[in-house]
Amino acid sequence: MEDMILQLSYLIGSVTFIIGLKMLSHPDTARKGNAIAAGGMTLAILATIFLYRDESGVPLHNYMWIFGALIIGTVVGTMVSKKVQMTAMPEMVSMFNGMGGACAMLISIVEYRHLMENINTHTPDTGTMTVVVLGMLIGTVSFAGSMIAWGKLNGSIKDRTIPGGQVINFILFAGLITLVIMVVGGFFPEMPALFYGILALAAIYGILFVMPIGGADMPVVISLLNSFTGVAAAFGGFLYDNPVMLTGGILVGSAGTILTILMCKAMNRSLKNVLIGSFGGATAGGGGGAGGEQGSYKEISLNDTAVLMAYAQKVMIIPGYGLAVAQAQHTCHELEKILNEKGVEVQYGIHPVAGRMPGHMNVLLAEADVPYEKLLEMEDANDQMAGTNVVLILGANDVVNPAAKEDPSSPIYGMPILEVEKADHVIVNKRSMKPGYAGIENDLFFRPKTSMLFGDAKKMLQALATELKQL
Repeated sequence: MEDMILQLSYLIGSVTFIIGLKMLSHPDTARKGNAIAAGGMTLAILATIFLYRDESGVPLHNYMWIFGALIIGTVVGTMVSKKVQMTAMPEMVSMFNGMGGACAMLISIVEYRHLMENINTHTPDTGTMTVVVLGMLIGTVSFAGSMIAWGKLNGSIKDRTIPGGQVINFILFAGLITLVIMVVGGFFPEMPALFYGILALAAIYGILFVMPIGGADMPVVISLLNSFTGVAAAFGGFLYDNPVMLTGGILVGSAGTILTILMCKAMNRSLKNVLIGSFGGATAGGGGGAGGEQGSYKEISLNDTAVLMAYAQKVMIIPGYGLAVAQAQHTCHELEKILNEKGVEVQYGIHPVAGRMPGHMNVLLAEADVPYEKLLEMEDANDQMAGTNVVLILGANDVVNPAAKEDPSSPIYGMPILEVEKADHVIVNKRSMKPGYAGIENDLFFRPKTSMLFGDAKKMLQALATELKQL
């Protein structure tokens, strides 16, 4: 009876994961979907703690340790999530994703130790050993890479291009494959050092794989590492014959992989190059392409900006990381409503890699209750750009850089961008003329249609809203 209830709980948990993931596809249902999936996970955890029995019929024990860890993790996770600023959301995602990889790594290590303790009486089968080794390898790469991504996103770790990095990564990858074959094939079962050698090489590979990645490519890496964690969790589901872990891991792994492919397409990058860590590093921080001073730029006043926008028929706002830094999403929505009252159509052009993680701008604007229908994907935004009177760029840089289309020497060459120059007027709000996250000078700022509006995004939008009300 208990086993039946346990399996039913796992089934409910698996179904809620699928329903929750489906609901996450739209902002109106995303919050509820997240809660449903979390409820399914809570049910699965409690059912495992109280109803699970091993092959000998022995239940789990050490409840004090289990619930102590659950309470500490819940409290810390809740506090961190509530206090995190929107600008720090990508690094928090990287941190949490890394913790998932670390869990998968530790599970494999523990199970490997159990297998070695019983090797004299029971030789582990190839399937079990494969799951253990691959779960540990992928989890370790995800953990090490996510920690480096976390450090790079919060500024504590700088981009580092290692001489011969591609060759080193190939050597490490070949070494990992060799060790995996040796351990899984049971060639030297009396040498656990081979297993821990995989652990060490996987950690080094995870570090070297992420270290040279340039700023503009970081969203792709976050998505890829997330898929790694999902795959590692799925291996844990195989290991314990646990359908909830298996379903959750497959969903995260497959969704992360699909998202990674879409992000690579949006960045015009090769997934193969992502895996060997060969893109974004050579020029990530060096300002390749259109480097140096491009000429003179012109500034525009708040009053002139307000007049242009008030008498426009259509305005498109291009949000970027600067909007998140200033925490100006609510003020931006207020500006939108003021323009709507004046009969101006306002929409938002969303580049898939704007910000520091996939969907960063969507989450930012959803927090301010911006209607989802106003958010245009890049292709739709470009289709409507020619009919737009004013484009207001708020802290975006690389996703509107014409070097991606015009300069073959630029590290972002070939990346699809928001083609803002098709609009009648382009107004760029930045704090200064410094390059964006990819470290590349933006020739757009010096083009005839472009005017610069310097200042903090939130203060500027507040002042602009005041000017518009007076017109």
